[in-house]
Amino acid sequence: EFPGNVYKGEGIVSGSPEKVWECLKPVPNGLRVKWDSNVKRFELLEQIMEDISICRTVTPSAAMGIIAPRDFVDVILVKQYEDGSISSNATNVSHPRCPPQPGYVRGFNHACGCICIPVSGEPSKTQVLTFFQTDLGGLLPRSVVDSFFPSSMAEFYSHLTKAVKSLKDH
Repeated sequence: EFPGNVYKGEGIVSGSPEKVWECLKPVPNGLRVKWDSNVKRFELLEQIMEDISICRTVTPSAAMGIIAPRDFVDVILVKQYEDGSISSNATNVSHPRCPPQPGYVRGFNHACGCICIPVSGEPSKTQVLTFFQTDLGGLLPRSVVDSFFPSSMAEFYSHLTKAVKSLKDH
C-alpha cells in the first residue's frame, strides 16, 4: 500500500514514563508543539471515545524551505498498558470538517506510533520507540524524503530529552 520506508527510532530518555508521555501526548495546546520542531500546530477535530480521536497535525516547511508546510489528518488511539507503557498509534483518515487546506500539502501517515516503556529497575528512565511511515505528499523526490527522515528522528530524540529535562527542573 505504501511504497516508502518505515522508520524506527529507539532511545532511552531520562524521565519517568509519565513525564515523557506529558511531552509526547497528542493533544491541542500540549507540550509537543513547544519542543517538536516538526509539529507547528495540533488540532482536535473529533473525540470519538476517551482514547480515540481524530486530529490534524500541521508541520512547518522543512529542509530550508524545500519541503513545504504539510498537514496530516489521523485517527489516534492512545493506550495504557498494565506494565506502565503508554502508546499513541495513528493512521491517516479523511474527515468532513478538514478537507485539504490552501497553503498546505496534505500528507498521509500510514500506521505509525510512539511507545513509552518503563525501564525495569530504573523508574526515572523510559525507553521510547517511534515508528513512522509517512507519505509527505506533493512532488518531492524520494531521495529528498529519504534524506530528511533520519536526521529529523535524531533531532526528535534530542529535543524530547531536553523537554523532559525541563519538566524536572520546574
